[in-house]
Amino acid sequence: MRPAGPTAPTAVTLVRSESLFTGVPYAYAATAPADARFVFLAGVCPLNADGTTAGVGDIAAQAAKCVENLRTALADAGAGLIDVISTRVLVASTDRADLGIAWEVVHDAFGEHEVPSTLLGVTVLGWEHQLVELEAVAAVRD
Repeated sequence: MRPAGPTAPTAVTLVRSESLFTGVPYAYAATAPADARFVFLAGVCPLNADGTTAGVGDIAAQAAKCVENLRTALADAGAGLIDVISTRVLVASTDRADLGIAWEVVHDAFGEHEVPSTLLGVTVLGWEHQLVELEAVAAVRD
C-alpha cells in the first residue's frame, strides 16, 4: 500500500484558477494522466463494523467516521487520501452551519490536498440515523 501523507507520490494534479475567486479551500479542477487507474468509491457512510451508525446525532463524529471508512476503502484499492481527485460531501440538513461542520472535518483530514469538492445539503440519507455521506474518486499509477 502507498502512504497517504501529503508527500506521497500521486497521479493527481490539482488545478487552481486565478480567473475565479481564489479564496476557496479547494482546487477548482484536478487532472490525472492517461496511464492512471481510477478508483470510484461508493458513498462512504458512518457505519461501524457491526453495521450500526456511528455518532448518532453528531455531524462531526459521523464525518470523521466517513473519513476513517474512506481511508480503509482507499487502502483496499491500493490508494490513499493523496490519490483522491474529487469529493462530494452530503449532509442531511437544511442548516448551512451543519454543512460547515461536516466540511471542516473532511477538509482537515485532507490537509493541503484540497481536491475539487462539492458540499450538499440533502433531505435524507440511506441508513437509520445517518447525517453524513462522503463520495470520492481517486487516481493512482500502479
